[in-house]
Amino acid sequence: MTTWIALLRAVNVAGRNLLAMGDLRALLDRLEFADVKTLLQSGNVVCRRARKEPSAVVEAMLEKETARRLKLQVDFVVRSVDEWDQIVAGNPFRAEATRDPGHLVAMMLKTAPAAASVKALQAAISGPERLRASGAQLYIVYPEGMGRSKLTNVAIEKALGVRGTARNWNTVLKVQRAAQELSAPQHK
Repeated sequence: MTTWIALLRAVNVAGRNLLAMGDLRALLDRLEFADVKTLLQSGNVVCRRARKEPSAVVEAMLEKETARRLKLQVDFVVRSVDEWDQIVAGNPFRAEATRDPGHLVAMMLKTAPAAASVKALQAAISGPERLRASGAQLYIVYPEGMGRSKLTNVAIEKALGVRGTARNWNTVLKVQRAAQELSAPQHK
C-alpha cells in the first residue's frame, strides 16, 4: 500500500471553506483509503491506498469527489511519504529549522514552477524573507513572521502561476512522523 499525505488548500481559514475533519475522513474511507488520520484542523491528512497511482491522479480525484460529495471546491496537494521525506531532507534552511521552526515554511505546489518565475519572485522580495525552490516545493524563511509579510501565498501563486499550500516546519515534521508511523511494518 502507498502512504499518502494530502494537504487541503485554504480550508477552515477565517470562517471560509469550512470542512469538518470527520467529514473528510468519512469521504476518504468511501474512496477506498485506509487508516485515514487528520492532523490539526487545517486540512492535513495521512492515509494509505492499495492502488498505485501518480500523486496528480490522486489530487484530481480528491478534488472532484470533495466537490461532488461535500459541495466544496478546494485544491489538494498530494505527496507520497517518500516524497515528503525528500522534502524534509532537502530543506536548505537547516539552521532556521532548528533555531526557529515556526518561521520556516514549506509550500507544496501542484507543479514545479518555471525557474525564471522563481528567480523573478526572489528578486521581487522587498523584506527580510528568503525563498528557495526545489522541484514542486518552496522553502521560505519569514524572520519577522508571516502576518505582516508582503510575501503572501497569494503573491507567490500569482508570481509563479502555480497553486500551492504552505505549512510551517513544525507541522511539516508532525505530518512526517504521522506518515512514517503509518508506513511502519506493522501497517503493511
